[in-house]
Amino acid sequence: MLRLEARPNPSRTMQALTPVIAVAATMIAGGILFALLGKSPFAAIRMLFWDPVFGEFAFYYRGQILIKAAPLILIALGLSFGFRANIWNIGAEGQFIMGAVVGGATGLALYPYEAFWVFPLMIIMGAIGGMLWGLIPAFLKIKFNANEILVSLMLVYVASNFLAAMVTGPLRSPVGMNFPVSRNFSEYASAANEELIAGTGMHWGVVTAFLAVIVAYIALTRHIAGFQIQVTGQSARAAKFGGINPNLTIALCLGLSGALAGMAGIFEATGPAGKLSTNFPVGYGFTAIIVAFLGRLNPIGVLLAGLLLAITFVGGDVVQTELQVPKASIQVFQGMLLFFLLGSEILVNFRLRLNKKGVA
Repeated sequence: MLRLEARPNPSRTMQALTPVIAVAATMIAGGILFALLGKSPFAAIRMLFWDPVFGEFAFYYRGQILIKAAPLILIALGLSFGFRANIWNIGAEGQFIMGAVVGGATGLALYPYEAFWVFPLMIIMGAIGGMLWGLIPAFLKIKFNANEILVSLMLVYVASNFLAAMVTGPLRSPVGMNFPVSRNFSEYASAANEELIAGTGMHWGVVTAFLAVIVAYIALTRHIAGFQIQVTGQSARAAKFGGINPNLTIALCLGLSGALAGMAGIFEATGPAGKLSTNFPVGYGFTAIIVAFLGRLNPIGVLLAGLLLAITFVGGDVVQTELQVPKASIQVFQGMLLFFLLGSEILVNFRLRLNKKGVA
Protein backbone atom coordinates (compact mmCIF):
# COMPACT_ATOMS: atom_id res chain seq x y z
CA MET A 1 0.00 0.00 0.00
CA LEU A 2 2.83 2.39 0.82
CA ARG A 3 6.15 3.02 -0.83
CA LEU A 4 9.14 5.25 -0.18
CA GLU A 5 9.96 7.91 -2.74
CA ALA A 6 13.24 9.80 -2.58
CA ARG A 7 12.89 13.52 -1.94
CA PRO A 8 14.59 15.49 -4.75
CA ASN A 9 15.97 18.10 -2.33
CA PRO A 10 16.01 16.91 1.30
CA SER A 11 15.94 19.76 3.80
CA ARG A 12 19.39 20.45 5.23
CA THR A 13 17.79 21.99 8.30
CA MET A 14 15.78 18.84 8.97
CA GLN A 15 18.85 16.71 8.40
CA ALA A 16 20.71 18.71 11.03
CA LEU A 17 17.78 18.47 13.45
CA THR A 18 17.37 14.71 13.04
CA PRO A 19 19.27 13.80 16.25
CA VAL A 20 17.27 16.38 18.23
CA ILE A 21 13.99 15.02 16.84
CA ALA A 22 15.07 11.47 17.67
CA VAL A 23 15.92 12.40 21.27
CA ALA A 24 12.62 14.24 21.71
CA ALA A 25 10.63 11.33 20.25
CA THR A 26 12.52 8.92 22.50
CA MET A 27 11.63 10.97 25.57
CA ILE A 28 7.94 10.92 24.63
CA ALA A 29 7.86 7.21 23.81
CA GLY A 30 10.01 6.44 26.86
CA GLY A 31 7.62 8.40 29.05
CA ILE A 32 4.75 6.28 27.74
CA LEU A 33 6.79 3.14 28.45
CA PHE A 34 7.40 4.15 32.07
CA ALA A 35 3.75 5.14 32.47
CA LEU A 36 2.73 1.65 31.32
CA LEU A 37 5.05 0.25 33.99
CA GLY A 38 3.12 2.26 36.57
CA LYS A 39 5.85 4.86 37.13
CA SER A 40 5.79 8.62 36.76
CA PRO A 41 7.11 9.40 33.25
CA PHE A 42 8.22 12.87 34.31
CA ALA A 43 10.19 11.51 37.28
CA ALA A 44 11.78 8.83 35.10
CA ILE A 45 12.85 11.26 32.37
CA ARG A 46 14.18 13.68 35.00
CA MET A 47 16.25 10.92 36.61
CA LEU A 48 17.53 9.78 33.23
CA PHE A 49 18.69 13.13 31.86
CA TRP A 50 18.67 15.80 34.57
CA ASP A 51 19.80 14.22 37.83
CA PRO A 52 23.11 12.78 36.52
CA VAL A 53 24.22 16.24 35.39
CA PHE A 54 22.48 18.72 37.72
CA GLY A 55 21.05 16.62 40.57
CA GLU A 56 22.10 16.37 44.21
CA PHE A 57 24.85 13.83 43.52
CA ALA A 58 25.85 15.29 40.17
CA PHE A 59 29.55 15.56 41.09
CA TYR A 60 29.80 11.79 41.51
CA TYR A 61 27.60 11.07 38.52
CA ARG A 62 29.61 13.34 36.22
CA GLY A 63 32.68 11.22 36.88
CA GLN A 64 30.70 8.11 36.01
CA ILE A 65 29.46 9.77 32.83
CA LEU A 66 33.05 10.34 31.66
CA ILE A 67 34.00 6.76 32.55
CA LYS A 68 31.14 5.34 30.48
CA ALA A 69 31.44 7.86 27.65
CA ALA A 70 35.13 7.21 26.93
CA PRO A 71 34.82 3.70 25.44
CA LEU A 72 31.66 4.66 23.56
CA ILE A 73 33.40 7.64 21.95
CA LEU A 74 36.55 5.70 21.04
CA ILE A 75 34.64 2.82 19.46
CA ALA A 76 32.12 5.08 17.69
CA LEU A 77 34.92 7.16 16.16
CA GLY A 78 36.41 4.04 14.59
CA LEU A 79 33.01 2.88 13.36
CA SER A 80 32.36 6.30 11.83
CA PHE A 81 35.31 5.93 9.45
CA GLY A 82 33.95 2.65 8.12
CA PHE A 83 30.32 3.73 7.99
CA ARG A 84 31.27 6.80 5.97
CA ALA A 85 32.82 4.45 3.39
CA ASN A 86 29.84 2.03 3.50
CA ILE A 87 31.96 -0.54 5.32
CA TRP A 88 29.79 -1.96 8.08
CA ASN A 89 31.72 -3.14 11.10
CA ILE A 90 29.09 -4.55 13.49
CA GLY A 91 31.63 -6.54 15.51
CA ALA A 92 33.34 -3.80 17.50
CA GLU A 93 32.33 -5.64 20.68
CA GLY A 94 34.61 -8.51 19.67
CA GLN A 95 37.47 -6.12 18.91
CA PHE A 96 36.85 -4.45 22.28
CA ILE A 97 37.19 -7.85 23.98
CA MET A 98 40.30 -8.88 22.06
CA GLY A 99 42.01 -5.59 22.81
CA ALA A 100 41.39 -6.18 26.51
CA VAL A 101 42.63 -9.78 26.33
CA VAL A 102 45.81 -9.06 24.34
CA GLY A 103 46.66 -5.90 26.27
CA GLY A 104 45.76 -7.49 29.61
CA ALA A 105 47.80 -10.62 28.84
CA THR A 106 50.80 -8.40 28.06
CA GLY A 107 50.60 -6.77 31.48
CA LEU A 108 50.00 -10.04 33.30
CA ALA A 109 52.97 -11.64 31.53
CA LEU A 110 55.20 -8.90 32.99
CA TYR A 111 53.77 -9.18 36.52
CA PRO A 112 55.20 -8.18 39.02
CA TYR A 113 57.79 -6.17 37.11
CA GLU A 114 57.37 -2.45 37.79
CA ALA A 115 58.27 0.06 35.07
CA PHE A 116 56.69 3.19 33.59
CA TRP A 117 56.53 1.64 30.11
CA VAL A 118 54.37 -1.36 31.07
CA PHE A 119 51.03 0.46 30.81
CA PRO A 120 51.82 2.19 27.47
CA LEU A 121 52.94 -1.19 26.11
CA MET A 122 49.62 -2.71 27.21
CA ILE A 123 47.73 0.03 25.38
CA ILE A 124 49.75 -0.53 22.20
CA MET A 125 49.20 -4.29 22.38
CA GLY A 126 45.51 -3.76 23.06
CA ALA A 127 45.24 -1.61 19.94
CA ILE A 128 47.12 -4.24 17.92
CA GLY A 129 44.86 -7.01 19.25
CA GLY A 130 41.72 -5.12 18.26
CA MET A 131 43.19 -4.12 14.91
CA LEU A 132 44.11 -7.71 13.98
CA TRP A 133 40.63 -8.88 14.95
CA GLY A 134 39.15 -6.14 12.77
CA LEU A 135 41.38 -7.10 9.85
CA ILE A 136 39.92 -10.63 9.74
CA PRO A 137 36.62 -9.48 8.16
CA ALA A 138 38.67 -7.05 6.03
CA PHE A 139 40.78 -9.90 4.64
CA LEU A 140 37.75 -12.11 4.00
CA LYS A 141 35.93 -9.27 2.24
CA ILE A 142 38.91 -8.39 0.06
CA LYS A 143 39.84 -12.00 -0.75
CA PHE A 144 36.43 -13.68 -0.97
CA ASN A 145 33.95 -10.77 -1.00
CA ALA A 146 32.54 -12.05 2.31
CA ASN A 147 29.92 -9.88 3.97
CA GLU A 148 31.73 -7.88 6.66
CA ILE A 149 28.51 -7.45 8.67
CA LEU A 150 28.08 -11.18 9.22
CA VAL A 151 31.77 -11.95 9.65
CA SER A 152 32.44 -9.18 12.16
CA LEU A 153 29.28 -10.02 14.11
CA MET A 154 30.10 -13.74 14.32
CA LEU A 155 33.61 -12.92 15.50
CA VAL A 156 32.08 -11.28 18.58
CA TYR A 157 31.03 -14.70 19.85
CA VAL A 158 34.42 -16.17 19.01
CA ALA A 159 36.07 -13.39 21.02
CA SER A 160 33.71 -13.94 23.97
CA ASN A 161 34.55 -17.63 24.07
CA PHE A 162 38.25 -16.89 23.70
CA LEU A 163 38.03 -14.55 26.69
CA ALA A 164 36.29 -17.26 28.71
CA ALA A 165 39.00 -19.75 27.77
CA MET A 166 41.73 -17.34 28.82
CA VAL A 167 40.30 -16.42 32.24
CA THR A 168 39.63 -20.06 33.04
CA GLY A 169 43.06 -21.07 31.79
CA PRO A 170 46.32 -19.17 31.19
CA LEU A 171 45.13 -15.81 32.57
CA ARG A 172 43.23 -17.10 35.61
CA SER A 173 44.37 -15.47 38.85
CA PRO A 174 46.34 -17.78 41.13
CA VAL A 175 44.76 -15.96 44.08
CA GLY A 176 41.25 -15.83 42.64
CA MET A 177 39.96 -18.95 44.45
CA ASN A 178 39.37 -20.66 41.08
CA PHE A 179 36.90 -18.02 39.91
CA PRO A 180 37.16 -17.23 36.15
CA VAL A 181 38.96 -13.92 36.64
CA SER A 182 42.43 -12.54 36.02
CA ARG A 183 44.60 -10.77 38.56
CA ASN A 184 43.25 -7.40 39.61
CA PHE A 185 45.13 -4.76 37.62
CA SER A 186 44.70 -2.20 40.42
CA GLU A 187 47.05 -4.34 42.54
CA TYR A 188 49.74 -4.06 39.89
CA ALA A 189 50.78 -0.41 39.90
CA SER A 190 52.42 -0.44 36.47
CA ALA A 191 49.29 -1.86 34.83
CA ALA A 192 46.62 0.17 36.64
CA ASN A 193 44.60 2.84 34.85
CA GLU A 194 43.95 5.02 37.89
CA GLU A 195 42.01 8.27 38.02
CA LEU A 196 44.21 11.22 37.12
CA ILE A 197 42.16 13.59 39.29
CA ALA A 198 40.42 11.91 42.22
CA GLY A 199 36.63 11.91 42.05
CA THR A 200 36.40 13.20 38.48
CA GLY A 201 36.40 9.90 36.60
CA MET A 202 39.19 11.27 34.41
CA HIS A 203 41.56 8.42 33.51
CA TRP A 204 43.84 7.88 30.52
CA GLY A 205 40.99 6.38 28.50
CA VAL A 206 38.99 9.60 28.84
CA VAL A 207 41.98 11.71 27.82
CA THR A 208 42.64 9.46 24.83
CA ALA A 209 38.97 9.66 23.75
CA PHE A 210 39.03 13.46 23.71
CA LEU A 211 42.34 13.50 21.82
CA ALA A 212 40.98 10.94 19.35
CA VAL A 213 38.03 13.24 18.60
CA ILE A 214 40.45 16.01 17.58
CA VAL A 215 42.61 13.69 15.47
CA ALA A 216 39.56 12.10 13.80
CA TYR A 217 38.08 15.51 12.98
CA ILE A 218 41.33 16.62 11.34
CA ALA A 219 41.69 13.29 9.49
CA LEU A 220 38.15 13.38 8.12
CA THR A 221 38.01 17.06 7.20
CA ARG A 222 41.60 18.08 6.44
CA HIS A 223 43.42 14.93 5.30
CA ILE A 224 43.40 13.13 1.96
CA ALA A 225 42.47 9.86 3.68
CA GLY A 226 39.24 11.40 4.92
CA PHE A 227 38.44 12.62 1.41
CA GLN A 228 39.09 9.16 -0.02
CA ILE A 229 36.82 7.56 2.59
CA GLN A 230 34.09 10.09 1.80
CA VAL A 231 34.34 9.48 -1.94
CA THR A 232 34.31 5.70 -1.47
CA GLY A 233 31.13 5.96 0.57
CA GLN A 234 29.40 8.10 -2.05
CA SER A 235 30.44 5.97 -5.01
CA ALA A 236 32.87 3.07 -4.80
CA ARG A 237 33.03 2.88 -8.60
CA ALA A 238 33.87 6.57 -8.95
CA ALA A 239 36.49 6.23 -6.23
CA LYS A 240 38.11 3.38 -8.13
CA PHE A 241 38.20 5.40 -11.33
CA GLY A 242 39.74 8.23 -9.32
CA GLY A 243 42.68 6.07 -8.34
CA ILE A 244 41.48 5.19 -4.84
CA ASN A 245 42.27 1.60 -3.87
CA PRO A 246 39.00 0.16 -2.45
CA ASN A 247 40.79 -2.77 -0.81
CA LEU A 248 43.12 -0.40 1.01
CA THR A 249 40.13 1.63 2.19
CA ILE A 250 38.44 -1.52 3.52
CA ALA A 251 41.58 -2.58 5.39
CA LEU A 252 42.16 0.95 6.72
CA CYS A 253 38.61 1.42 8.02
CA LEU A 254 38.24 -2.01 9.61
CA GLY A 255 41.78 -1.96 11.02
CA LEU A 256 41.32 1.51 12.50
CA SER A 257 37.92 0.57 13.95
CA GLY A 258 39.47 -2.49 15.55
CA ALA A 259 42.43 -0.55 16.94
CA LEU A 260 40.25 2.09 18.62
CA ALA A 261 37.88 -0.58 19.98
CA GLY A 262 40.88 -2.54 21.28
CA MET A 263 42.22 0.55 23.04
CA ALA A 264 38.81 1.09 24.60
CA GLY A 265 38.88 -2.52 25.79
CA ILE A 266 42.24 -2.33 27.55
CA PHE A 267 41.42 1.06 29.11
CA GLU A 268 38.20 -0.48 30.47
CA ALA A 269 39.92 -3.65 31.72
CA THR A 270 42.68 -1.79 33.54
CA GLY A 271 40.38 0.95 34.84
CA PRO A 272 36.66 0.64 35.67
CA ALA A 273 36.47 -3.16 35.30
CA GLY A 274 39.77 -3.72 37.09
CA LYS A 275 40.25 -7.25 35.73
CA LEU A 276 39.32 -9.65 32.97
CA SER A 277 36.38 -11.96 33.60
CA THR A 278 33.59 -13.73 31.75
CA ASN A 279 31.38 -10.74 32.66
CA PHE A 280 33.72 -8.25 31.01
CA PRO A 281 31.75 -7.77 27.74
CA VAL A 282 29.22 -5.06 28.61
CA GLY A 283 27.84 -4.15 25.18
CA TYR A 284 29.85 -1.00 24.52
CA GLY A 285 30.64 -2.20 21.00
CA PHE A 286 26.96 -2.47 20.08
CA THR A 287 25.88 0.72 21.85
CA ALA A 288 28.63 2.61 20.00
CA ILE A 289 26.69 1.98 16.77
CA ILE A 290 23.91 4.18 18.18
CA VAL A 291 26.50 6.77 19.19
CA ALA A 292 28.04 6.83 15.69
CA PHE A 293 24.70 7.38 13.96
CA LEU A 294 23.37 9.79 16.59
CA GLY A 295 26.54 11.83 16.07
CA ARG A 296 25.94 11.77 12.28
CA LEU A 297 29.36 10.11 11.79
CA ASN A 298 30.97 13.43 12.71
CA PRO A 299 33.67 13.34 15.43
CA ILE A 300 32.20 16.34 17.29
CA GLY A 301 28.74 14.82 17.03
CA VAL A 302 30.12 11.48 18.26
CA LEU A 303 31.58 13.24 21.30
CA LEU A 304 28.22 14.78 22.18
CA ALA A 305 26.31 11.59 21.42
CA GLY A 306 28.71 9.55 23.55
CA LEU A 307 28.16 11.86 26.48
CA LEU A 308 24.38 11.67 25.95
CA LEU A 309 24.34 7.87 25.88
CA ALA A 310 26.60 7.80 28.95
CA ILE A 311 24.08 10.03 30.74
CA THR A 312 21.33 7.51 29.92
CA PHE A 313 23.52 4.70 31.30
CA VAL A 314 24.10 6.54 34.57
CA GLY A 315 20.53 7.86 34.69
CA GLY A 316 19.27 4.36 33.94
CA ASP A 317 20.98 3.08 37.07
CA VAL A 318 19.32 5.88 39.04
CA VAL A 319 15.89 5.01 37.61
CA GLN A 320 16.34 1.31 38.37
CA THR A 321 17.29 2.08 41.97
CA GLU A 322 14.73 4.80 42.69
CA LEU A 323 11.73 3.56 40.70
CA GLN A 324 12.45 -0.17 40.81
CA VAL A 325 12.03 -0.75 37.07
CA PRO A 326 13.62 -3.70 35.25
CA LYS A 327 16.94 -3.18 33.49
CA ALA A 328 15.32 -4.31 30.24
CA SER A 329 13.14 -1.19 30.23
CA ILE A 330 16.26 1.00 30.16
CA GLN A 331 17.67 -1.06 27.30
CA VAL A 332 14.38 -0.66 25.42
CA PHE A 333 14.61 3.10 26.01
CA GLN A 334 18.12 3.18 24.52
CA GLY A 335 16.97 1.03 21.59
CA MET A 336 14.16 3.51 20.93
CA LEU A 337 16.79 6.17 20.35
CA LEU A 338 18.32 4.26 17.43
CA PHE A 339 14.85 3.37 16.10
CA PHE A 340 13.67 7.00 16.05
CA LEU A 341 17.00 8.19 14.68
CA LEU A 342 16.85 5.82 11.72
CA GLY A 343 13.14 6.55 11.23
CA SER A 344 13.79 10.29 11.20
CA GLU A 345 16.64 9.85 8.71
CA ILE A 346 14.36 7.91 6.37
CA LEU A 347 11.51 10.44 6.56
CA VAL A 348 13.86 13.36 5.97
CA ASN A 349 15.29 11.77 2.82
CA PHE A 350 12.17 9.96 1.60
CA ARG A 351 8.44 10.61 1.53
CA LEU A 352 5.69 8.06 1.94
CA ARG A 353 3.49 7.59 -1.12
CA LEU A 354 0.27 5.61 -1.40
CA ASN A 355 0.47 3.09 -4.23
CA LYS A 356 -2.27 3.50 -6.82
CA LYS A 357 -4.60 0.54 -7.20
CA GLY A 358 -3.08 -2.13 -9.40
CA VAL A 359 0.38 -0.51 -9.38
CA ALA A 360 3.22 -2.38 -7.63
